[in-house]
Amino acid sequence: MAMNESDACLVGSTSGTSSNLDAAVALFHSLSDGARLATVRRLADGEARVVDLVGELGLAQSTVSAHVACLRDCGLVTGRPEGRQVFYSLTRPELLDLLASAETLLAATGSAVALCPNYGTRSRTGAATSTKQARR
Repeated sequence: MAMNESDACLVGSTSGTSSNLDAAVALFHSLSDGARLATVRRLADGEARVVDLVGELGLAQSTVSAHVACLRDCGLVTGRPEGRQVFYSLTRPELLDLLASAETLLAATGSAVALCPNYGTRSRTGAATSTKQARR
């Protein structure tokens, strides 16, 4: 896969500006919440209203609305008003490429990310347990 100049600013180059790196950090942070990522994955299948997302994702309406607003503020999701309803969709098809690349990377690394002591699935439960033990 060929890289262009903007890719080099994010991957291994010290010549890129910190604003490029900051933007990349913000992008990945916007996708780092499970509910937001589930919303993006659902919208990859086509547009949906908040009520549709609530039913499909099993989350509270206020939670879904907040996450959709976050994704909209990040420029990843847009809303199309129709009467009193708003249909949300992904703004950029490149986001689907990013998700596909992430799935490929996860498949290639196996469970390494899930086992990461800082960000893995066990680190969240371990942090909660450590916090509870510290309060005792």
